[in-house]
Amino acid sequence: MRLESAILTVAAVLSYTDARPHQDLSVRTSGGLVHGIVDGATPAVRQFLGIPYAQPPTHNLRFAPPKPALPFGELEAKRLPPSCLQYMTNHPLIITEDVLEFNIKGLNGTAGPISEDCLTLSIWTPCGKTKNLPVVMFFYGGAFASGGVDVPYQLPAHWIQRTQSHIVVSFNHRDNIFGFPNAAGIPLQEQNVGLLDQRLAIEWVRDNIAAFGGDANRIGIWGESSGGSAIAYYSYTYKDDPIVNSLIMDSGNEFIDILTVDPAHGNFTYVASQLGCGNLSPVKELACMRQVDAHAIEDFIYTYSEAGRAPLLTFSPVVDNRTVFTNYTALAQAGEIARLPALIGSNAQDGVLFEPYSPDGVDTVSADLTTAVWFFCPTYQSAKVRIAARTGPVYRYLYAGNFTNVSPRAWMGAWHGAELPLVFGTHPLYRGDSTALEYATSYAMQDAWVTFVATAGRKSSVEGWDAWDHVDGGGVVEFGNGAPARLIDTAEMEKSCGSLQ
Repeated sequence: MRLESAILTVAAVLSYTDARPHQDLSVRTSGGLVHGIVDGATPAVRQFLGIPYAQPPTHNLRFAPPKPALPFGELEAKRLPPSCLQYMTNHPLIITEDVLEFNIKGLNGTAGPISEDCLTLSIWTPCGKTKNLPVVMFFYGGAFASGGVDVPYQLPAHWIQRTQSHIVVSFNHRDNIFGFPNAAGIPLQEQNVGLLDQRLAIEWVRDNIAAFGGDANRIGIWGESSGGSAIAYYSYTYKDDPIVNSLIMDSGNEFIDILTVDPAHGNFTYVASQLGCGNLSPVKELACMRQVDAHAIEDFIYTYSEAGRAPLLTFSPVVDNRTVFTNYTALAQAGEIARLPALIGSNAQDGVLFEPYSPDGVDTVSADLTTAVWFFCPTYQSAKVRIAARTGPVYRYLYAGNFTNVSPRAWMGAWHGAELPLVFGTHPLYRGDSTALEYATSYAMQDAWVTFVATAGRKSSVEGWDAWDHVDGGGVVEFGNGAPARLIDTAEMEKSCGSLQ
């Protein structure tokens, strides 16, 4: 399998050489001329990093819906951009103790570049004269509190180096208090500005991706964890004008309701009171908070939260009945959902990440319950609702790989996020090379994702993997458990989801 990978790389390099790619590293966009770069590790891939899609959300634009980026003339888009303001917990987790490559810049903390001026996107595309390639647009996870483009495991250059058949776009959006302020001085339907960032990024891609060799009619959005939930929300919000042609929801969807909060404003007001903006009217409170140093705001929330104080300072999407709703089943039944194909799945041990960490293992009974209640059953429910609403083909999968360079402790299994290095092709880059099965599983998942977007769900890259065509039918593909991809029966697992039916 390693020889096969080497052959694919050589073939891509030859194609790259013939195409004289350096003539294609300057691309005209709506904002100006963008100059990209080719990395020696992936010489058949052009990278355009840190292109603004919105104006900096600072000063009067802090906590406000995004505005389209202003013209910039020329831009050297050759370095990964800063992520939006965030912090990493000091509490032990798999991603702070064992697998740091899921953190921004791969660092355990906020030493990586972060900034309030962060609304940028990055594009990876094959070298040469590409045209009308399908586009996979990635929404990162992080519980609407953290994440960004600059995450080592989530960089797609190796994926494109192998396939040479698609484009990947990744982008930053606001999270935590900056993305979901829940402030009394903001109208209810303008509270979820982090979700509005996502829509503006999609609009930018629609308007500009052809210049990079992409097909604006074949943009598929793929999200993991809270990114998957955001995509599910999006399918209800923009049901009449989704822009995209397909949805991939990966361990995240509209039925994971632990990520949403009620529209009360106490948390924002409390933070304001601690930063010199207390005892003010809602309008003056908001104006005052727009003048406070952004890092001081994030640092206060970090210090408060890490001290374990109560109540929790939670800043997440608010139910506004514009971008986040209360009864998705009823909305789908009423046809208030985009008619788009969906690829929906979760991981066999998603819950492991959320249990109290110990190097020796976690409570497997509790972890299994978390996996079922937070991930597998909501995934099943999301699939059923979309099938009943006849939104389009629905494909289901379960990731069950347990590979030591991604799950370095045997008890981790297919933990939450463990599938991402296989799709992005970054799995062999840390903690040793990958096994033959790991490479094969990676290729199977990569091909499944690209085929799904390229054909808008009309075809599957796995033999026998048919879309669901009625509520309790269709196949489920398991990736990585002894075989790269195989059909399995999940009926027994689904029986435990009765409370969601």
